[in-house]
Amino acid sequence: LLERSALDLDAAKSGIRSWVTAYVSLRLQQLVPETCEHEPGPDAARGPVLPGTGIRCTDEVVHRLGRIPIPFVRQMVTQKVAETARAEHVALVDVVFFERAATF
Repeated sequence: LLERSALDLDAAKSGIRSWVTAYVSLRLQQLVPETCEHEPGPDAARGPVLPGTGIRCTDEVVHRLGRIPIPFVRQMVTQKVAETARAEHVALVDVVFFERAATF
């Protein structure tokens, strides 16, 4: 009986481990956007961009984003600033624009 219990326990551990691995893999795929390979635009070599976007920004904006300690909040702020920059056709996000656009 003890030998069978040990086998069942090992099988259960293996099953749980497989399920967790599959679940985490699925969630990571949902969180990380797929990228496509394309030629960098003419502005690509001209300085920093908002993380995860192609929108140019100043070094000070990158520094301020880096000071947001919670990654999820940092990502939300980045997305909001990027959406506002696209909507207003802003070519370069500076600190003044960042402070206005990052306000919820």
